[in-house]
Amino acid sequence: MTNQKPTIVLVHGAFAESASWNDVIARLQEHGVTAVAAANPLRSLAGDAAYVRDVIASVGGPVVLVGHSYGGLVITEAAARNDAVVGLVYVAAFVPETGQSALQLSTSEPGSSLGSALAAYPVATGGNEFAIRQELYHHQFAADVPAAEAALMAATQRPVTEAALSEGLPTDRPAWKDIPSWHVFGDQDLNIPVTVHRAGAERAASQGTHEITGASHALSVSQPDAVAAVIAEAGKAYILGQSVSA
Repeated sequence: MTNQKPTIVLVHGAFAESASWNDVIARLQEHGVTAVAAANPLRSLAGDAAYVRDVIASVGGPVVLVGHSYGGLVITEAAARNDAVVGLVYVAAFVPETGQSALQLSTSEPGSSLGSALAAYPVATGGNEFAIRQELYHHQFAADVPAAEAALMAATQRPVTEAALSEGLPTDRPAWKDIPSWHVFGDQDLNIPVTVHRAGAERAASQGTHEITGASHALSVSQPDAVAAVIAEAGKAYILGQSVSA
């Protein structure tokens, strides 16, 4: 159908949860855009991506897939060879090549202080999971978010398994090679160095790169207007493409 609006599927990363997209969703809904925030399991990259593929399939129409942080790996895998996905938006997110992991990418350039902020706990299924220590969460993850809100984010954060962060991207054809992508990130991100973000956007031949001065890793919370605007760019590009081909 010509001018069909895509549904926006939002995938949070580690140390966040689906409600971290609330303010972005509210802005999209103001413009009549349907959005769904997936509850990313954060257990394994392949398993997390399989779950997101199920969410995409449930939509039953075109999807702009949005990922934050580790969610960038998840959307890259979930959208690979997936005709339902018409656009990708990386929000302070990893943009991996085949075989690259979150841990590998985060340490590929200097600037991340995440490792020293983590606490590790064993899980019954084997291995460890990581959470950001609550007393460090505000500074490490969300420095430009009010302290009271950051405290709530710290208390509701979803831990991630070490296995998920260590697993390389499985697909031999990352989705950004076939699907247009947009990128937004802050220059004060302490989890993923800004040089890694810039390199990822360049690698993916970004359709639009937005670097926000002074912004932390928690862009969906601290910069919802900017994030919603980039998502809107992706959605409008798809609608325009339909009109041209009609």
